[in-house]
Amino acid sequence: MTTPQDVRAEIRKLYHATTRATVERDLRRAIDLLKRLDGEAERARVAVYMDGLSQMRSEWILARRRAGTQRSAQTPAAPKTRKS
Repeated sequence: MTTPQDVRAEIRKLYHATTRATVERDLRRAIDLLKRLDGEAERARVAVYMDGLSQMRSEWILARRRAGTQRSAQTPAAPKTRKS
């Protein structure tokens, strides 16, 4: 059986080890772990890590969108063809 301390430790480990490539998977895993904790007091103890994972995901998604927008702005548009 997993103790609340084990769950908190794993969520903390996920937070510190997450990368741009793993953030979606890590956040899903952290949510599953969070559901194992009983009561608001236990969940409040890991709230900062959950919020941090969510913020990282949001920032990385936004950065990816910005990079895509910049790339498409730098790529010249294809010439328009005239219809007869």
